[in-house]
Amino acid sequence: MAISSLISTLPKAELHLHIEGSLEPALMWQLAKKHQVTLPYNSVAEIEAAYQFDDLQSFLDLYYAGADVLRDEDDFYQLMWSYLSKCREQNVVHAEIMFDPQTHTLRGVGFDTFMPGFSKAIDQARSEWGMSTLLIMSFLRHLPEADAFVTLKEAEPYYSNITAIGLDSSELGHPPQKFERVFAQVKELGFKIVAHAGEEGPADYIWQAIKLLNVDRVDHGVKCQQDSELMQYLIKHQLPLTVCPLSNLKLKVIDDMKHHNILQLLEEGMLVTVNSDDPTYFGGYLNENYDQLHAALGMNTDQLKQLLANSFTASFLPEPKKQYWIEQINAA
Repeated sequence: MAISSLISTLPKAELHLHIEGSLEPALMWQLAKKHQVTLPYNSVAEIEAAYQFDDLQSFLDLYYAGADVLRDEDDFYQLMWSYLSKCREQNVVHAEIMFDPQTHTLRGVGFDTFMPGFSKAIDQARSEWGMSTLLIMSFLRHLPEADAFVTLKEAEPYYSNITAIGLDSSELGHPPQKFERVFAQVKELGFKIVAHAGEEGPADYIWQAIKLLNVDRVDHGVKCQQDSELMQYLIKHQLPLTVCPLSNLKLKVIDDMKHHNILQLLEEGMLVTVNSDDPTYFGGYLNENYDQLHAALGMNTDQLKQLLANSFTASFLPEPKKQYWIEQINAA
């Protein structure tokens, strides 16, 4: 079977996906009209044309502006349903989805609006085609740690709907150590912990995420090659990296997909996974990321199957579920 067919047909898990970053231009336009939100664009085509970025911050500026069209429970249902439907198309059987409460609460949209919307779509996808979904609540690192404590408290009625807590947004100038105290409380509450580190920031930020935040996974982590001791630690402890190839290209972390280091990291024994990050902004969902690794880096069938298996190994699924899906991949 051709590798492109394997990419589309084999089961996959996605572990690094920002639900607000899956907002399609057509849905953004539709919701803007619904709520009479004025966008700085005159058409869906103009929104699509705006998805060109110089760096992480220029992307985030557009990202937060787009999120402003999300106002009521049904908007959040539609946002989640659209992504989960894409998962069904691409045979993504399990997703661990990040959401940014502060992006919404700062606009006066509360947990009692977005959480029911998300849950309705998640429950529907589970009942209709058996999709499994876990939620990761992320703190915005460009805001003060005090704000993260407030968000953690506001989330309390919804703790049973949240599996992990993460850290995202502008990395440079906002090291993990800034959030050491709030993640100590997160740990006490029993949540899994993830954090963006080593995307635009240095390898030291990955060390901070490990030593100060006690992460179960590192989001991105591609700058780990700056530090050989860190590389050995990641291999020895099989600490997962949720790598996002098209995102790295779009945000100028790399200048050409041919220069991406994911397959090098895989061959050295790291537990790397493939993810789409903010797919509508970065030019592709999960299958497109795998396709690019094959086209630009010559990813072979063995590497594909290892990356697919890694996505389940690194997930927060129960062990029997992980093994079930890994066996499906190995049997292909």
